Amino acid sequence: MAKKILITPKSFKTYKDKAYPLLAQKGYDIIENTLGRTMSEQEIVSYAKKDVVGIIIGIDPLPASVLEQCKDLRAISKYGVGMDNIDLNRAKELGIKVKNAVGTNNISVAEHTIALMFSIARNIPSIASGIKTGGWDRVIGFELTGKKLGLIGGGQIGREVAKRARGLEMEVSIYDPYFTDEAFASKYNIHRCINLDDLFKESDVISLHVPATPETRRIINKHALELMKSTALLINTSRGELVDEEALYDALISKKIAGAAQDVFSIEPPSKDEKLLKLDNFILTSHIGAFTHEAVEKMVIVSTQNLLDMLE
Repeated sequence: MAKKILITPKSFKTYKDKAYPLLAQKGYDIIENTLGRTMSEQEIVSYAKKDVVGIIIGIDPLPASVLEQCKDLRAISKYGVGMDNIDLNRAKELGIKVKNAVGTNNISVAEHTIALMFSIARNIPSIASGIKTGGWDRVIGFELTGKKLGLIGGGQIGREVAKRARGLEMEVSIYDPYFTDEAFASKYNIHRCINLDDLFKESDVISLHVPATPETRRIINKHALELMKSTALLINTSRGELVDEEALYDALISKKIAGAAQDVFSIEPPSKDEKLLKLDNFILTSHIGAFTHEAVEKMVIVSTQNLLDMLE
């Protein structure tokens, strides 16, 4: 039987010379995603229903219905950290091993989070765009120094954001029922917030760093937005499903909050007619948080090694 590996992430090819020799050495044939986009469930099944023993997966969907059709699949290696696109329970039932590439993209996503904070606080995209079309408008902005940053999620990325925010002399609070790193909180003088509503009320900037789960989907909803300050900024570099986009649009046009900047959206790419994109106080980047040379190289190497470890 031929042993095949399906590799779906589009950016994997940037550093594939570091990975393909390792796979070839172990006798694996490689199937590469050449579509230039995220693969659909049907496309994954068409490639992986037979002879594919391992998948290196990006944000492409691996629900139970796909896993059940991949008859020879033994291991899934996540290219990145968040695994909410994989049905982990069904994988376990089917005896498929799953591992993520921890510690590969946390710096890049944290830096992008800070970049989005500055961009929306100082209205950089809309001002720069206006100047290119002949304008010279000045829009007053906010300093981040001294402001209160509320982090929802204190995992690896949330903690890297916290460190950088403390360097900017922001006050930092973390809401995360699973956060147990008291030494970290003490070292960086970070407040543990027990009540999520309090975080919404007190923060000048809210930043999301949790996976999309039944508990976190639409964690930013009408109720949350109504609790926030009228000067508050929302940052989302995690998952589009965390935000009720209809409620966010209403909050932005009615000035319930001052602005929002996201690297993710419920449907990627969004429709060109998406109404949020028409607002000056909303920024969207194209899911580039982990798209740096450094993170891509680390994710390629670690996700490949993880797959080989699981298969061997």
